[in-house]
Amino acid sequence: MNLSKLRPLLLVPIFSALALSGCGTVESAAQQDCTSIGWNIGSPGYNDCYKARLYERKLDYSLPPGDKPSPSLL
Repeated sequence: MNLSKLRPLLLVPIFSALALSGCGTVESAAQQDCTSIGWNIGSPGYNDCYKARLYERKLDYSLPPGDKPSPSLL
C-alpha cells in the first residue's frame, strides 16, 4: 500500500486520542473551578465550593427528568 494513502488513516486515531485526552472528569473540573478563584485545597471554604460546583456540574451533564438516553451513532 502506498504511504501517502496510509498516512491519513494513521492520523485519525492519533488526533482522536489527543482530543479525548483533553477531556477531564467532572471532579477535576470542579476542583479547578475552586482553585482558580483562590481557595486552597483542604480549607473549609474550598470544601464547600467543591461540593457546590460538583453538584452543579453533575446537574449540567445529567439528563432532564423523563428523558431516556438515545442510542449513539458512534
